[in-house]
Amino acid sequence: MVTSESQHIVLDIGGMTCSACSNRIEKVISRFPGVSQVRINLALETDYVAFTKEDVSTAQIIHKVETLGYTARLQQRNLTHQEHARNLQSKKMEVILSALLCLPLLWAMMTHFTFTSFIPVPALLLNPWIQFLLATPIQFVFGLPFYKGAYYAIRNRTPNMDVLVVIGTTAAYSYSVYLSIAWSVSAGAMNMTYFETSAFLITFIKLGKWLEAITKGRTGLAIEKLTNLQVKTATVVRNGIESLIPIEELQIHDVIRLKPGERIPIDGVILTGTTYIDQSMLTGESIPIKKTEGDLVFGATLNKTGSVTFRVDKKLEETMLHQIIQLVSEAQSTKAPIQRVADVISEFFVQIVVVIAIATFIVWYVWLTSQDLGDAMQAAISVLVIACPCALGLATPTSIMAGSGRAAEHGILFKRSEQLENLHKTDTVVFDKTGTLTLGKPVLTDMMVHLGEEDEFLRIITSAETLSEHPVAAALLQAAQNKNLTLMEATDFTANPGMGIQAKVGEHTVIVGTKNWLLSNKVNFADGEDQISRLLLEGKTVMLAAIDQTFAGVLAVTDELRSSSVATIRELRKMGKEVIMLTGDQEETARIIADKAGIHHVISGVLPEGKAQVIRDLRKSRKKVLMIGDGINDAPALASANFSIALSNGTDVAIEAADITLMNNNLMRIPQAILISRKTIDNIKQNMVGSLIYNAIGIPIAMTGLMMPWLAGAAMALSSVTVILNALRLQKISFPVDDFQGGESN
Repeated sequence: MVTSESQHIVLDIGGMTCSACSNRIEKVISRFPGVSQVRINLALETDYVAFTKEDVSTAQIIHKVETLGYTARLQQRNLTHQEHARNLQSKKMEVILSALLCLPLLWAMMTHFTFTSFIPVPALLLNPWIQFLLATPIQFVFGLPFYKGAYYAIRNRTPNMDVLVVIGTTAAYSYSVYLSIAWSVSAGAMNMTYFETSAFLITFIKLGKWLEAITKGRTGLAIEKLTNLQVKTATVVRNGIESLIPIEELQIHDVIRLKPGERIPIDGVILTGTTYIDQSMLTGESIPIKKTEGDLVFGATLNKTGSVTFRVDKKLEETMLHQIIQLVSEAQSTKAPIQRVADVISEFFVQIVVVIAIATFIVWYVWLTSQDLGDAMQAAISVLVIACPCALGLATPTSIMAGSGRAAEHGILFKRSEQLENLHKTDTVVFDKTGTLTLGKPVLTDMMVHLGEEDEFLRIITSAETLSEHPVAAALLQAAQNKNLTLMEATDFTANPGMGIQAKVGEHTVIVGTKNWLLSNKVNFADGEDQISRLLLEGKTVMLAAIDQTFAGVLAVTDELRSSSVATIRELRKMGKEVIMLTGDQEETARIIADKAGIHHVISGVLPEGKAQVIRDLRKSRKKVLMIGDGINDAPALASANFSIALSNGTDVAIEAADITLMNNNLMRIPQAILISRKTIDNIKQNMVGSLIYNAIGIPIAMTGLMMPWLAGAAMALSSVTVILNALRLQKISFPVDDFQGGESN
């Protein structure tokens, strides 16, 4: 069976003006056979498309977007930044030139109002044909993009903001031309024209788009900052010769020389030297981390003190920095569920506004002004212009971008915008114990030998554990190394998760594990019961050992609680969250750790496969469950929860294991993530409600004729800028719980 090859692309889209544009592109592209997902981000002006290559090509998708009247091309981040700067400069020049042409029209307007009638106005500026010459470039040169957009929108039967602007400005401009011709033919008194109405409208909208582009750029600062951290060159040592080369030419196993004060160009492993690395761009923690031989270092982090060499162990596109950029970009480009509300409203918004504007014109022309075409037209134009869906379309994506960017700065990586929107709804937080609440580095504290000599006992038991990945095995191995014991080869190794192991070491059959494990293997450990009880009361993890079916001894290890655990639990409880510890440890040990952390609800003795069932049971009781684990051993439980957070020890971003990844092991990031989620959804609601209220108030005012069209244009432009500025407040979120600077590591 031949399977279709799937791929995804990200396109930069130009020419979108409101959510009606993004909705139209999504609908049309999603109709292609083989297209499984389309996500337009109006704030980023990007289009994420997932499709199968056998059914449709990238060229076909781009061509289809272009036939809709927009520009499209594969995203190239560096080029995008350059073009953004050029685009801003172009918009700025258009605003300046348009404003300069408007100034004489503004001067001429002084004669329209009694409170400005004292200002002298040259007769030349009152000539309608002079005003025509000033307004025409604004209408058809600077206003050309609106005409293009309106043409494609009408052709595709999906009217957007461009249609509203074109109808309003063209009506004012055309009626003014008609009045100018009538004046020339009759040579009578000049009626007031409306050239300044169309000119001011286009100028204010252009000004709004320029300000909008500036503020949009600020919402993407998180990714831009990360991208700018990428080092361009590296000092590589090949055949004993040092040379400076572009990082694109680096190969796996290359040796890099790193001096104090330099940023690390790529991920690798230290070969020689000791230094302190500032990893704040990855973890959000400002305290430098000591790195020595064998430790991992990551691209874009800062070498503070020592001179070291390290071996490249990742391709450039596989580095931690690249993964973070990809993850943040993915979260920012996904569409939050609440955005559907704006999409539904904007789908019918323009049509409704056109109907209201026509009704306004008829009422004014027939009943209110005794067939005064000018006043009726002004009221209708004001309705058309002030009722723009731009602000509504920007309400959600700008908040998502700002919120996820702020989270990324603190080492909190959301996989998708849905988690950012909904995480605050969690009411139950479940912690794994080992490696999550604790450091995950057990240390051997007690060893009571019942069979043989102490060192030989430790050598045999540790040899049996060498093939185990359990943290207890690591503790035994460290203890054996401290005693310089020579280990033996283990064969016939079997492991029963949550119970223990069995292996052959030399001529001996070795069993190590829990009481239940020894009972199931018919080993009598009655002689060790008192010791076992005492160690359990001390909160230690107890393992029993048997050699050749004979009880041989008791081992106890302890795992330190993370220094951030207590404050984190306290903060979560202040937020009103129920906190549960879920562990495979025995009840006595689990309870002591839970008491130290401040957790009252403990579920202990649960095997790995049973943790997912516990989460499912909690969800069945209508709880919104957040599971926190290490992202690997707890993967089934993480996948079963409503929301999941994986701790990363800096070796990998556990993208597949959880919805959210913490780039450091400071558990305080958990309440911070919930806080960011709550503030982001509050911000989205503020933007959406504000946009709807703006239209609910603005449209009736425009219908009454109390708002001039140029003022309506200014208000419309201001609404979009206000939405973006409100979203940018998320970049200033302060964390009153962020006093802990843990620097914990696994």
